Amino acid sequence: MLIGLLITIPLLASLLLFALKDRPAVNRKIALGSSLITFVIAGMVLVQYLADPMGYPVFHPEIFHSLGIEFSLGLDGLSMLLILLTTFLFPIIIYSGFGNETERRSSFYALLLLMEMALIGVFTTTDILLFYIFWEIALIPIFFVAILWGGENAKFITFKFFMYTLVGGLFMLVAIVFLYVKTPGPHSFAFADFYKVVLDPSAQKWLFLAFFLAFAIKIPIFPFHTWQPGLYFTAPTQGTMLLAGIMLKMGVYGLLRFVLPLFPGALNDLGLYAILLSITGIVYASVIAIRQNELKRLIAYSSLAHVGLIAAGVFSRTFNGLEGAMLQMISHGVNIVGLFFCYEIIVRRTKTGNIASLGGIASKAPVFSAFFMIILLGSISLPLSNSFIGEFLLLLGVFEYNGYLAAVAGLTIILSAVYMLRMYQHTMYGEVKEATAGFTDLTRQEIAVLVPIVLIILWIGIYPHLFLGLAEPAVKSILAFYH
Repeated sequence: MLIGLLITIPLLASLLLFALKDRPAVNRKIALGSSLITFVIAGMVLVQYLADPMGYPVFHPEIFHSLGIEFSLGLDGLSMLLILLTTFLFPIIIYSGFGNETERRSSFYALLLLMEMALIGVFTTTDILLFYIFWEIALIPIFFVAILWGGENAKFITFKFFMYTLVGGLFMLVAIVFLYVKTPGPHSFAFADFYKVVLDPSAQKWLFLAFFLAFAIKIPIFPFHTWQPGLYFTAPTQGTMLLAGIMLKMGVYGLLRFVLPLFPGALNDLGLYAILLSITGIVYASVIAIRQNELKRLIAYSSLAHVGLIAAGVFSRTFNGLEGAMLQMISHGVNIVGLFFCYEIIVRRTKTGNIASLGGIASKAPVFSAFFMIILLGSISLPLSNSFIGEFLLLLGVFEYNGYLAAVAGLTIILSAVYMLRMYQHTMYGEVKEATAGFTDLTRQEIAVLVPIVLIILWIGIYPHLFLGLAEPAVKSILAFYH
């Protein structure tokens, strides 16, 4: 029952907000309150799951059964990790926007909560057609958030993103239907039945490409990334946080849940090319980030580089690579939301994200500069920070696959240190510029957003046992398809 509440609470809150008129105080309380309740329920689900992982009950009402579709929700370690990430970040993302003057606030929060419902649906369903439905539903809220509250050229850039993801999703749908026909009778969309399908090598390759395209666009993997920098820049900061912090994890989740178990033969032949694309994206994004003078675009390209390493770890099909990918999805989500919120704090006070126009902020706001530094060090994988463990495991997994590729992939740590520390130096230190002359330190609301982010960075970096413990059984179940 609890797992069903994870979907119904944000859905009901979203419908309520759509029905209400704009009343800022009420809208904020409903949005934040419902997201916090969902997070608490996720904690209760975690307690039940840890008590009995194998016997955890699923939410399984009997609807659409005659079509082979079952509204079935279930859990494993991979799902649990992403539910925790989603429900942890949503209250932070919603609360981070309380300092903004947002028009049509009721609709804005309603769309965010609708997206939370869809994301939790993606991560918990055990029926692949239902997965596809939630996958497409998640596209709708971010589409309207980016268009209605986005910046310059929002309509064109958002439409480009919409078409990319829609086309990729259609290829995946065709592959799903093909696999459905191949399931042992009676035909079913259940994950377990799809895993039983036996495919010849040629069919595996074509189906792999169909799924890969959908997930590579969402992550994104080079060269399917061209929608990402523009949309991250033009979307409102809360929309960008959702895209980078949670939504791209749908693509990595799809690789782990479907591509690796369903197409082991195709990955033996094509896995090297997928890793090469992922590593190319690391170097490409890092070089562009070094040359960026716009803070939000720099963070966007840094995200592209880090998820390239996550994808490479997935395609290595090693225990360390998969475990590192699962852990790093959590760490990346927390860090990137923190970085984008720091960007928003700067823009609120200076009205610019141009790095050349910033400087001397640390002398004006020492508390902010300390928080910013901790989040930045987490993003560049400093030891005892969250990303250090995840990226170490990822590089170890890629090294076990191919040492030369690991050497190139390792550039992400070196290059990220270059562009991140350079950015911090230019914005936090040096001469106080005209834009930063009146910079004030953090408000209580801003501290309340940054404290949980920093605590998670330190928790995972110092004691990652809970997260690795959740990931380990899921990794073993995926690798079982290769033995």
